Amino acid sequence: MISKDGIEAAYCFIHQKYRVYAHSNSETQKDEIEYAISSFVEQMNPELYAKLSQGNRDFLLSHATFAADMERAEAVLETLL
Repeated sequence: MISKDGIEAAYCFIHQKYRVYAHSNSETQKDEIEYAISSFVEQMNPELYAKLSQGNRDFLLSHATFAADMERAEAVLETLL
């Protein structure tokens, strides 16, 4: 079961990190955000991650698709609120 609190916490964290990531010119800062998100994903509710990832095992974990994944995760979480 996905709790409302879990959705809100994930949305707040991802929303904040994505805003910084999207406007950052620092590759070091972006790498740190990717690391923080990957750590968050490890402890995220598995049902919520499955809903966000839609079966993509690398969702929010791949450098190549990270920005697009963050944008999508934020949008999906917003609809769940």
